[in-house]
Amino acid sequence: MDPIHRGPDESGHDTAAEDARPAQSTALPDRAAAAPARARVTRIVSGGLLLTVNPVDGSEIEPCPPGETPPPARRRTPEERAEADRAAAAAVPPGPAAPELPLLEREEQRARLTETLTRGRSARLTGPDGAGRTALLDVVAADCADLAPDGVVRLSGHHRTGGELLHELRAAVLHAPGHRPDGDGLRADLATVGAVVVVDDLEFGGAALDELLAAAPECAFLLAAAPGVPAPSAEARIEEVALPGLGRAASLALLEAAVGRRLTEEEANWAGDLWFESEGLPLRFVQAGALLRQRDRLRVTPAEFDAFGALEEAFGPSGTAPGAGTGGTAPAPDPYENPDVELHEVPLPSLGEGAAPAALLASRLSRSAQTTLRFAVALGGELPHHAHLPALVGDTHADAALGELRACGLLSPVGSRHRLAGGVLTQLLAHGYGHDTADRLHTAAQHYAWWAGHPSVGPERAAAESDALLAALGGLLGDGAGTGEEAAERRATAVALARTAAPAFAAGLHWGAWERALRAGQEAARLAGDVAEEAYFHHELGVLAICGGNLARARAELEASIGLRGALADKRGTVAGRRALALVADLGREREPATAALPARTDSPARGLPVARPTATAPVPRTPVEPATEVLPPVATTAAVTPPAFPAFPGRADVTGKGPAVTAASPAARAEPARKGLKAVVLDGTRRNLAAVGAGALLVAVLGTVVTLGATSGNDDAPTSGTVSTDSTADTGVDELPDTGDGAPADGEPGGGPAATGTPTASGSPGPTSSGATPSPTATDPSATGSPSTSSSGTPAPSTTSAPGTTSPPTTTSGPTSTSPGPTRTTTTRPTFPTSSAPPPPTQTPTPTTAPPTTTSAPPEPTDTATTSQAAGSSSASEPPAGG
Repeated sequence: MDPIHRGPDESGHDTAAEDARPAQSTALPDRAAAAPARARVTRIVSGGLLLTVNPVDGSEIEPCPPGETPPPARRRTPEERAEADRAAAAAVPPGPAAPELPLLEREEQRARLTETLTRGRSARLTGPDGAGRTALLDVVAADCADLAPDGVVRLSGHHRTGGELLHELRAAVLHAPGHRPDGDGLRADLATVGAVVVVDDLEFGGAALDELLAAAPECAFLLAAAPGVPAPSAEARIEEVALPGLGRAASLALLEAAVGRRLTEEEANWAGDLWFESEGLPLRFVQAGALLRQRDRLRVTPAEFDAFGALEEAFGPSGTAPGAGTGGTAPAPDPYENPDVELHEVPLPSLGEGAAPAALLASRLSRSAQTTLRFAVALGGELPHHAHLPALVGDTHADAALGELRACGLLSPVGSRHRLAGGVLTQLLAHGYGHDTADRLHTAAQHYAWWAGHPSVGPERAAAESDALLAALGGLLGDGAGTGEEAAERRATAVALARTAAPAFAAGLHWGAWERALRAGQEAARLAGDVAEEAYFHHELGVLAICGGNLARARAELEASIGLRGALADKRGTVAGRRALALVADLGREREPATAALPARTDSPARGLPVARPTATAPVPRTPVEPATEVLPPVATTAAVTPPAFPAFPGRADVTGKGPAVTAASPAARAEPARKGLKAVVLDGTRRNLAAVGAGALLVAVLGTVVTLGATSGNDDAPTSGTVSTDSTADTGVDELPDTGDGAPADGEPGGGPAATGTPTASGSPGPTSSGATPSPTATDPSATGSPSTSSSGTPAPSTTSAPGTTSPPTTTSGPTSTSPGPTRTTTTRPTFPTSSAPPPPTQTPTPTTAPPTTTSAPPEPTDTATTSQAAGSSSASEPPAGG
């Protein structure tokens, strides 16, 4: 009875038994409702930063707390180093084993390299692909196993930079899980490492190679590179060793070792032509030996060697090669039907097939091996690990195909993996192995996207498969064939692959592959229009740049991520990006060079003056110290006084187009002892702005004086007629005012002038003095302003009259103005009377015979105007009249 698929006759047979069973209290757990596996979150300390790799929400970075600081790295024990060497070496693939080949005509190069490493120097082995560089490195590394205290470290330079090789060297010698030091810490750790470092397939030279050698001064490097790799610099102390081809005899000996028997004369002649064509390249004779082995199998059947059927049980009745399965070559004749089969004649390959044997060798392999080759061609020569071949090929025994390919010389080891040997990719593409590259790439990418994100896959395994994974990712981006839907599907697959592989590379400390995966994923997301994933890749690139110390790139990537996530309203992602951006700002401030602060200014420009701004072309000198800004003196009331020049601002430069600014004075101008006048200041181009400001201040003072005059004139009840002095005669066309005859003012007239009432006059009034002949010009004198002015009240009061010959002196009509230094001149013209709506007639005043002399004195200090007016009035009243 089938417990899964019941037949119609079995229906209802178990009903009674099922009814008799007790009911279960709880139902069985639903497998579909099982909780998903938790995301693999890894914490890594990089320098002074703590990096949390989260495959779901993205990485976070912060300063490393004191409790998270990793312990110092310790040296690995010999057992741990041996285990690491076994893990780094290429595993022996399942399937038929390749024959053991000797190392021929390499004794000279071997001895030279060993001697160079013994002296503690580095050497560089140069030879074409297929010349046997890896085989020679193996024997030299075995010779130098006990030379250095840390032994021999094997590294692969395939798709590796100098920095990645240095980190791999540290990880091979020192044990520090979850810690990736920065540049300074890496150099400090490698300074104590003493080992023989063997680097195969090196891809850089020049300055990058110099940095690699300088970072590990106690190590001796044995490098192997192709002829097209840049050479070391002239300063690098590296001994160059070239690897030539084999001779004719050595080539024939290698071919016999590959075939496993002696060559016939025909085969020897064919091998001689092949040696001339390939210039003694060892790889060609390894492949030629595989061709001769296949030819031998085609000439005979298993019945020729097995009369008891043992080979039939092992290989099957078809007589195909091991691992052929259902997709092998044409089956040989059945030995049971034709027991007397003789050897078949199979011609030797042509010279062209011997020089490029990849297509012919592949045609005689099993179908699984041929499909594996197609995947390798699609991945650009990278071969997946043999554990992935059953899933990719669709055959449970496809892992044995790797052994077939290696035995034929179509593969070469690269680190812990394999890739197509030199020239094989070109030969297979020429024979149509790349027609289905797009489908193979898509299949491989889908498989790796599922595999890299599986919880059972550790970061170390993902990092070891990085070359094939990145090849699939780059192939999807570079493939432009297919319709729109197919292209969109492949781009989405590329985004998913990069999304799952990048965190695994980061956790596995393979940050070179991490960066390449992030950049490929960002480009795929941009092409697919997936804004959320594009923002994720930008954020991860910014975090990686922070760990690498590239703050400018980190700021650009994080700002792009924040902008995209802001457009999507992703608050959580935006907050994470802003935290990382704030960390960038903090690190930038810490790494800024310390600069000496400028001395603080103890002075400041006068209020209302423009502030001078320094320019980039005229730096502000620190010495000598700028002088204090001088306080401007009060505005003079006399036009003849020259205002002081404005202080210069040494070391300042004018900013064109940025508003008023002061230009820096030249050293000669600063050292000039004489101070320039107002005219020179105005004409001087470097101070015309300050002169304009001073002129504006002077104008404001004058306007304030005029406004004060107008304000005080409204409160005075004096008549609006003009005033005349004792030596002037009133106009005859105007009626005279009544006079009392006793020298007192008439009715309705004010009892006295401004001097009597104590009303101060303005500083700009040019009222006549007691002499009447020599008025002192003021700031509003016609010579200064161009227009006359009246007394402070605006209505000139008539002077008191007296008979000629009396002793009473005439009374002044206004108090003296505020004096200022300046010359006094005598006026001979009659003063002009202001126009008034109802001017009263002036009082007739006799003209004195002689005028009192005008006394010019030094300008007194400015005092209160009322006090000055009263003092002037007293002096005028006590002075005797002229001619008295």
